[in-house]
Amino acid sequence: MKKCTFTLLACVLLSTTSLSQAEVISITDPTHQVANSAEGVLRPIQGMSMATVEQKFGQPEQKIAAVGQPPIARWIYTNFVVFFENNLVIHSVVPHKQ
Repeated sequence: MKKCTFTLLACVLLSTTSLSQAEVISITDPTHQVANSAEGVLRPIQGMSMATVEQKFGQPEQKIAAVGQPPIARWIYTNFVVFFENNLVIHSVVPHKQ
């Protein structure tokens, strides 16, 4: 009886596990660019290097030198601001327009 109960319990647990899985969709086509902000602005993503940002988005309007430890630099573009730690993007934001 215990073996039958254990088998039934195992079947129930395994069947509920499959119900909790989700499908993940990934767009890997590099030519497909989607705006990554609610404002519809395409901007750098975390992990991009300074060289890649400059290559993809051009020269910023202003480069603010790194300060602090770790060193955080800021590049200001017309529609967004990029924050770098050392040489890599840690965040990019679309400033609130007043």
